[in-house]
Amino acid sequence: MFLIADYLFPISISKNKPTQTIVAQDGTPLWRFADENGIWRYSVKLDEVPDYYLDVLLNYEDRYFYEHVGINPFSLLRAAWQNINNDRIISGGSTISMQVARLLYPHERTLSGKLKQIFRTLQLELHYSKKEILTLYINHAPYGGTIEGIGAASWSYFGKKPSALTRSEAALLAVLPQAPSRLRPDKYPERAKQARDKVLDRLATYQVWTPAIIEQVKQDEVWVHPRKSPQLAPLLSYRLKQQYPNDEIIHSTIDPSLQYHLEDMVLNRKKQLPPKTSLAILVVDHTDMTVKAYLGSADFNDKERFGQIDMIKALRSPGSTLKPFIYAFAIDDGMIHSESLLQDVPRISTDYRPTNFDEDFNGPVSASNALRKSLNLPAVQLIELYGPKRFAAKLFSVGLPLISQGNNPNIAYILGGASLRMDNLVSAYSAFARQGEVSPLRFTQNEPIINQPLISEGSAWITKQMLINNNRVYYKTGTSYGYRDAWAVGINPRYLIGVWVGRPDGTPVIGQYGSISATPILQQVNSILLNKENRINRPLPISVKPDSVTSEKICWPTGQILPVTDDNCHRQKTAWVLNNMIPPTQNSLNELKTIYRTGWINVWINDQGKRVAPDCAGAQKKTIALWPIALENWLLPKERRNSLIPPIDKDCPIMEKNIFSTLTIIGLKNQQFVKSLPGQNQINIELFAEGGVGEKWWFLDGELVAQSNDNDKIALTIVKKGQHRLLLLDESGQITRIQFTSD
Repeated sequence: MFLIADYLFPISISKNKPTQTIVAQDGTPLWRFADENGIWRYSVKLDEVPDYYLDVLLNYEDRYFYEHVGINPFSLLRAAWQNINNDRIISGGSTISMQVARLLYPHERTLSGKLKQIFRTLQLELHYSKKEILTLYINHAPYGGTIEGIGAASWSYFGKKPSALTRSEAALLAVLPQAPSRLRPDKYPERAKQARDKVLDRLATYQVWTPAIIEQVKQDEVWVHPRKSPQLAPLLSYRLKQQYPNDEIIHSTIDPSLQYHLEDMVLNRKKQLPPKTSLAILVVDHTDMTVKAYLGSADFNDKERFGQIDMIKALRSPGSTLKPFIYAFAIDDGMIHSESLLQDVPRISTDYRPTNFDEDFNGPVSASNALRKSLNLPAVQLIELYGPKRFAAKLFSVGLPLISQGNNPNIAYILGGASLRMDNLVSAYSAFARQGEVSPLRFTQNEPIINQPLISEGSAWITKQMLINNNRVYYKTGTSYGYRDAWAVGINPRYLIGVWVGRPDGTPVIGQYGSISATPILQQVNSILLNKENRINRPLPISVKPDSVTSEKICWPTGQILPVTDDNCHRQKTAWVLNNMIPPTQNSLNELKTIYRTGWINVWINDQGKRVAPDCAGAQKKTIALWPIALENWLLPKERRNSLIPPIDKDCPIMEKNIFSTLTIIGLKNQQFVKSLPGQNQINIELFAEGGVGEKWWFLDGELVAQSNDNDKIALTIVKKGQHRLLLLDESGQITRIQFTSD
C-alpha cells in the first residue's frame, strides 16, 4: 500500500520555487531574489559548513539520525508522554527527516497532519540518502523573518559564509530554527544566548565537546550584524538573473570591497550632477577580462535619475571614443606612423558636407597630437581613406556593433554618428591592453577567455602611447552631439575603466563634455584602483615595447626619413614606426583627384634658380617636397608653395599649365573696415573667388552662407556689427581666410 501511495503521490523536493543569489568573487552575496513568498535561501553543501555545526545540530535535534528510517518511535513516545503529563507541548519528537517533510509539505497540527508527515518522511528516506536529507534541512530550516537555511542566516546575522562560523555562532544557528521568531538574535539577544547555552549543556552531557571548549564558548556574547539584505551591484544582478534564470547561486567576478567603495563614491558625487542626470562606471581586470565593478546608474533607488535603467547596456552615441581604433587600423595598414602629418582644416567630401565650423583649427598636426587633442577633421581624413564600411566591419568582428539609422556605415561614425553599448566598447578597448587581442567581458567565474585578434601588438602599443597619459592611465574622452553623452575610457596597468555621464532619456545637458564631466570620475576611480593595488602589495603588470616598434626621426612635410640638413626637411619629428614601415604623408581624397597633392614634385631650374623647361640650356632637375594645399594658411611663409616653387624664367618658359593657382577673395581685404550706407541697417558686399579649383564654399563666422563656381559672384549680407571672419574653401581643399570689421 505504501508503494502504491508513493507512486500515486510522488514526493518533490523542488516544490518551492528556488531563490537566486548573486555572489561576489569571494562568495559574498551582492543581491538576492526571493521566491514568491518573499523567502530567501542561500543553498550550501554539507562540506561548506563546519563539522562542529553538524555535531551540534545532530546531537541537539536528532542523535540517531543515521540509524533510524526517518521516524524514531522512542522520541515520539517520549514527546507524547511529556506533553500529556504537562497538559502542553514540551517537546516535539520529530526527527530531522520529519522536519524536512514538514518544511516541504506544511500541515496542520492534527492526527491526520502527523500521518501525512510520516508518509512524506518515509518517502524521503526511500528516495534520498541521509546526506541529501541533511542538506535539505540545513537549506530550508527557518531562521526568522524571510530567511531560510544556514547560508542565508550566516550572511544575514554574522556577515560571513557558513564555513567561517565560530563554535558559538554554530551553536546558536543550530537551535534557532526551534523558535526562529522568539529567539531572533538581532531582536532578543538574551533569549538567543540562553537557548545557545542550553545546547552547550546538552553537548556537555553527551561529551561531544570538551568542558574547556564549552566553557570558553559560553563566555562569548551573542552579537550579530544589523540585519539587512545584500544590496550591491543591483543592475548587474538583474542582468545575470536574466542570463542565468535557473541557477540558484550565480558566482560573479565582482570585487565586493571595490564595488562598495565605488557605489559610496557615486552616491556622494551624484549631488554634483545636474537634475535627472545619471552615470555609469565599469571596471575590468584586463589580465583576465573579469568585471570587478559594475555601476549601471548613479543610484538604483533614485527614480528621478532613472536609477533602474542600466546605462552599461544602453545604446548611446560614443562621441570621439572610437577614434583610437581608426588610428590603430591606419598604423597596421601602413598609412601612418605616430607623427604622420595630418590636416586639421575645413574639408568637404562626397559623404561629408560641413554646414558650420568653429574656426578653431590647428592646421598641420601629427597623428599623436590629433588623437590626444581629439581633433575631428584628422579622424575624418583617416576614416575616409580607410573606408567606413571596413572600419565598422572590423569592430563588429570583435563584438562591437555600431548601430545607426539604416545601418549604412559612413564617415560620421568616427564622430559618434552611431550607437553602441558601454560594455562592448570597454571590451574593444582591451585590444590596447592585451597585445591587440579583444576578449568579451567575463561577468561570471565559469565564462571562458576568448581572444579575438583586432590589431597587431605593435599598433596597439603605439596607439596607447598616443593617448592622454595621466597618473598611469591612458584614456580617451568623448562627447556626443548636443551634449547628450559624456565619456571617458581608460587603460591603466591592470584595469580597463569606462565612465559615462548623461541623461538616460537623451535630453541634452549644455556644457557637459567628456573632459569636464567624465574624466574627473575616471581619474578618481583610477586612483582608487592604484591605491588598492599598492595596499595589497600586488605588482602591476608592465607593458613592454614590442620588437616590431622602433623610433625614427622623420621630416615634414613628406613624413619620411631625411637628413636634417636637407632643404626638404622643414620640420623634424621623432616617431614610433611599425615593422620599419615609414609611410609618406597621406593626401586627402579630394587632393588625390587634383594637381594640388602633397609629396614630391620635380622641376628644372637654371643657374639663376628660376624654373625652366627640361630642354633649356643648363637646366638642372630639382626635387621639392610640398605640403598639402589645405595647410597653406597655417604654414610659415618659407614653407608655402609660392616660396618653394621657383618662378618661371620668361626666356625659356615651361609650356605646361601652371601647377598652382592661389585661391583669393576679391572684393574684401584682410583687416578692412566696412560701414553701412546712411539709413541702412545692413551691409551688402559683392565678392568672387579668384584661382583655386572647382566649386567654392563661403563661410561667414563659421556658418555656410554661399556656394559658387569658377568666377561666380556672391552677395554677402552683413547684419551684425563687430569683427567677422570670412573663410573660402575650394574642391582641392585650398583655403583662404580674412578678417574684417563692420559698423
